[in-house]
Amino acid sequence: MPIYNKLVRDHIPEVIQKTNKEFSTRILSEKEYETELKKKLSEELIEYVEASSDKEAVEELADILELLHSAVKLHGSSFEELEEVRKQKAEKRGGFEKRIFLIEVEDD
Repeated sequence: MPIYNKLVRDHIPEVIQKTNKEFSTRILSEKEYETELKKKLSEELIEYVEASSDKEAVEELADILELLHSAVKLHGSSFEELEEVRKQKAEKRGGFEKRIFLIEVEDD
């Protein structure tokens, strides 16, 4: 039986159960959850970077977005508050849409 030892979406046990396969799960502690959420976010980011098509990239971005929703709750906030912080940073420093690539800045 393959061992996965990773955070999965909430309905994955039901999906596996429908295949009549044996499996085991456990509920993570708060600290374990934070660690595994960060690992999963890293994993999904790598999958996004390695995506070979726009469709695949959007799928991975959807996974990242779902993880961001969970992470923001873990840190005692809301997605609306996260969006507000994003807007404030964008107003102050801009976004990334102009594709500006900084090469160097003179040292004082």
